[in-house]
Amino acid sequence: MIDITHKPTTLREATATALVTVSDPATIAALKEKRVPKGDVLESARVAALFAVKKTHELIPDCHPLPIEHAECTFTVGEMEVIVTMRVRTIYRTGVEVEAMHGASVAALTIYDMLKPIDKGVMIGGIRLLEKKGGKSDWKDRFDIPVKAAVLVISDGVSSGKKEDKAGIAIEDRLRQLGVELAGNAVVPDEPEQIGMRVNAWANEGIELILTTGGTGLSPRDRTPEAIAPILDREVPGIMEAARSYGQERMPWAMMSRGIAGMIGRTLVITLPGSTRGARETMDALFPFVLHVVKVQEMAFRHGQ
Repeated sequence: MIDITHKPTTLREATATALVTVSDPATIAALKEKRVPKGDVLESARVAALFAVKKTHELIPDCHPLPIEHAECTFTVGEMEVIVTMRVRTIYRTGVEVEAMHGASVAALTIYDMLKPIDKGVMIGGIRLLEKKGGKSDWKDRFDIPVKAAVLVISDGVSSGKKEDKAGIAIEDRLRQLGVELAGNAVVPDEPEQIGMRVNAWANEGIELILTTGGTGLSPRDRTPEAIAPILDREVPGIMEAARSYGQERMPWAMMSRGIAGMIGRTLVITLPGSTRGARETMDALFPFVLHVVKVQEMAFRHGQ
């Protein structure tokens, strides 16, 4: 199965439909009046759909087992057809569109099976995904002009040439994938004055997003939070709370990260860990969702607020 461990947990929804047609209006009448020999057709189909949704991962090889938080199967009965509508919801790392389609298709098969003794012309068709919601694509803001970002690597070793930068490169690669324009990058040692000067200079240039990597731990030279906190106009604690919560599910040391985030004017500053893995996981936890902060600032600026 595809690795989904890097994905954040979000509310996921999907709605699928299936069409069952009959060859005789008398079949629909029998269904409505519950005169079908095999029993209550729609209630049986509803129950079958719920079982199908829950067992999707047992039958479709690449489907992940996931918690089904809500499943609802409804029917629209016409003169010559029954439309099955299956809605599924979960809070998880992957979507439920296959579960919804599986539920709709099994409901349709149940209707077919119960009606075929009285109508040899019953047919199933039009099984399709009607709608799906959730996941990163639903939370991605659109920008008329690409967001400009800068990446600051904070490391004594990298600045002296003794170490190779990997975390900064990983962050830059991810920004490009998100369609963010890289407007600057730099390397400084773990010196609060140099960190603050570089970040302030970028903010004064109108850079909308500044990401730092390194100096957020507990070693004596880790002083990035102390360098950034005094120059922030407003801290946004929820950003790093989300990052630490995400990281803690994957690495028990994530709780010791002291990263902070906040605004300098209209510039969002986020301090990421110095390890490549920590930087990547923080990007996975925060993006593209956190770009909404930039969108809010853009809208406020347009309206003169």
